[in-house]
Amino acid sequence: MARSELVLDLGAVRRNARTLLTALAGSELWAVVKADGYGHGAVDVATAALSAGAAGLCTATVAEALVVRREFRSPRILVMGPASTDDLSVAGEARLELAVSDPAPLPEGIPLHLKLDTGMGRYGLAELLSPSTQVVGLMSHLATADSDPAFAEQQIERFREATAPYTGYTRHIANSAAALRIPSARFDAARCGIALYGLSPFETDPAEDGLEPALSWRSELALVKQLQPGQSTGYRRTFVAERSTWIGIVPVGYADGFRRDLTGTRVRVDGELQQVVGTISMDSFAVELPGPLAVGTHVTLIGDGLLAEEHARAAGTIGYELVCGINSSPQRAHRVVVDA
Repeated sequence: MARSELVLDLGAVRRNARTLLTALAGSELWAVVKADGYGHGAVDVATAALSAGAAGLCTATVAEALVVRREFRSPRILVMGPASTDDLSVAGEARLELAVSDPAPLPEGIPLHLKLDTGMGRYGLAELLSPSTQVVGLMSHLATADSDPAFAEQQIERFREATAPYTGYTRHIANSAAALRIPSARFDAARCGIALYGLSPFETDPAEDGLEPALSWRSELALVKQLQPGQSTGYRRTFVAERSTWIGIVPVGYADGFRRDLTGTRVRVDGELQQVVGTISMDSFAVELPGPLAVGTHVTLIGDGLLAEEHARAAGTIGYELVCGINSSPQRAHRVVVDA
């Protein structure tokens, strides 16, 4: 095995897409594949989502969209982030659609989505412009669909009122959380990212919403040793053995995306949950063992029932950040795509 192995299950992505389509009850699903598909692989995820019925794709940048467009000639691709003047010509050639949040003169010859700020307080127009001929969509972005449905409903109502005079445009405001639990947010389409990957937008067990994690991350024990009382492992001696303790060293660290603040989380060693101890290094971490296990024993960081959400709670962050931070370069990990 390489330092670690990342396994993407396209079957899980498809099943998650179908779960979202069922929840959307007739609204289109636009698969968000920005940040290289939240670290899962944008092209692979797009392939699975489109085959399951997704109608379009979303990225954050024109550069990301061009990578996807090279593989998919037909589907609509919306660039949600700001585009530079230099981006416009290539966006037009690639038949991309751009989100517009600035009342400045609109770029010509490119399909546009006017974005209204209904409460996110980031990109978006304060008031909706009268759509011009190249406008094909009207959009906004929910700030609290995962945490404060009442405020989300206020945003939805403002969006509904602002867009009511205009017909014939694709209207979209829902994200994964709203698609799953706020029916009023569905409109014509929903832009879903995190749920597509089988991660919970609510930071709970994804199975609560019928979702299935699509990514597994595995490594193995590279070294096994016994610490005697008073001996430590790792920088700054943050773990000092109080008794005779077996530990294993796993060749994955924060350079691979196993963050430094994951000390104290648990991983599966030979199928059993064991605690990560000591300071996580750039290239390795230590895990407490029940005994002298063999070098090469399998270690699961994510998968086999161990959720990214559990690591997120240990690190005080969200699952999105953890998976986006996994280093999938071939110099660090062996990546496998399966269809189970």
